[in-house]
Amino acid sequence: MGHGWEGVVLKLFRGKDFTFTVTGAEQVTEHFRRIHFTDGGMLAQTGVHPTMWVRIWFENAGKPHQRAYTLVDADPEAGTFSMEFALHEGRASDWARTAKPGDTVEATLQGTGFSTPDPAPSHLFVVGDPASLPAINSLLDAHPEIPATIWFETSHDSDAELPMRTDSALHEVRRVPRREDGAHLVSEVRSALPGLVGGRSDTYVWIACDTATTRALGAYVRKELAFPKDRVNALGYWRAA
Repeated sequence: MGHGWEGVVLKLFRGKDFTFTVTGAEQVTEHFRRIHFTDGGMLAQTGVHPTMWVRIWFENAGKPHQRAYTLVDADPEAGTFSMEFALHEGRASDWARTAKPGDTVEATLQGTGFSTPDPAPSHLFVVGDPASLPAINSLLDAHPEIPATIWFETSHDSDAELPMRTDSALHEVRRVPRREDGAHLVSEVRSALPGLVGGRSDTYVWIACDTATTRALGAYVRKELAFPKDRVNALGYWRAA
């Protein structure tokens, strides 16, 4: 399968192509599925970093269609990793529902990157949802000693069962039901965050929700709370239909 004009652009920006092979799958909840892969030699070339993601290519009505997914439990020595899919309507979810050992997908690594803030933050403030859960877990795994407050937006009752790698002694999880196309989450974070930050300049805010919510909260943190750019990471993970 060709990758169309998007693939050409990614090549111009030095995107690297790989083929992943499915080795197994787990249905975590009715709306969340974890799929295991071999990496086609990728990790030996690139290494791994927190929140690392790749672009996966699917065919959609005869045209190339790509979506980005975070690596889970990547093992460079074994050449393996998993990816987790928040299931909804769409070509990527349709593929994930039926993926079985031996299936392959094409992938492009381009655009991913994460730099741990220096100095290390005294506290992490994280805002996400099931789509960004793999990245949230990766971030917590990379900084196991740093306390964190996590706002986690939920759309289904089963979202409470999702495997969040938290430590009750260090991490506070605030589950927020999705309402008003994300406006409820924005309101919850805006009302609580200033008091939690308490004027400290050594904290770090990481936001990954739908594009509109992420944009609203990123602007709020940078402009109204005056967080320096290097203490905020905001990336929209999906677009609301």
